[in-house]
Amino acid sequence: MAWRYALMITPVDADAADTDFSSTFAEIDPSAPALTVGELSTQRGDGIFESIGVVDGHAQEVEAHLDRLAHSARLCDLPAPHVGQWRDAVTRAAAHAGAGEAVIKLILSRGVEHGPAPTAWVTVASAADFTAARTDGIRVVTLDRGYDIDVPARAPWLLLGAKTLSYAVNMAAIREAKRRGADDAVFLSSDGFVLEAPTASLILRRGDTFVTPAPNGGILHGTTQLSLFEHVEARGFATAYETVPAAELTSADAAWLVSSMRLAAPVIAVDGAELPHDAELTASLNAYLLSPRD
Repeated sequence: MAWRYALMITPVDADAADTDFSSTFAEIDPSAPALTVGELSTQRGDGIFESIGVVDGHAQEVEAHLDRLAHSARLCDLPAPHVGQWRDAVTRAAAHAGAGEAVIKLILSRGVEHGPAPTAWVTVASAADFTAARTDGIRVVTLDRGYDIDVPARAPWLLLGAKTLSYAVNMAAIREAKRRGADDAVFLSSDGFVLEAPTASLILRRGDTFVTPAPNGGILHGTTQLSLFEHVEARGFATAYETVPAAELTSADAAWLVSSMRLAAPVIAVDGAELPHDAELTASLNAYLLSPRD
């Protein structure tokens, strides 16, 4: 990953009337040290983030990402982000993204232990090449996430619906999937329902209906999934949010893992069981996701 730009932000209050945020931004060398040793984002993963896909300098679905950043901040008791300030930061970052695909990351941390809070910054880097995943598809395994589907309602302090920096479990799940000969994982609740992938949302197709697990089991509501649902609805398909039993994974007519960076990666096998792959539909979905979207 080649870093192209970094911008430190001095956050302003969410209800501030400011419209010029120039004095709150500081451009820094993305390859130079920028955080102190007391920074809680690195010590404890105590913060939130968003990853925004950029295509030829156009940041995709910015408002949806800013809405989710604010949602995560509420869940984590972090100061509410000023949407105008962060939108301005994204605009500045996108100007440095260059041609092709890139990724803008927004990070809001609780700050320095016993010191100033919060800490915030934005980065731009080139994106990985996901051509093979988008065209050839991926194999997934199912992994028990370790709690039943009702746990998020009983234990909101687990922050299961927030996009936090605490991604050690997610990365461990992907490593386990690769140990099992797959490319990625799909989490299941302990009582047998489909949740999400470590870094993506799951979409299933049943006939003319596209289905995703209902975001009531600690599932992060995916910005790419929301956009794709709008797209397929405009094409005449139905969409649904459901509590999906694990057994329905292998009976779907097609399935995809979707995210801001990988876009739509068709699932061609679940736990070794082959799934149908509609290459033409997948190509059209990715063509839409690579087009400019606000």
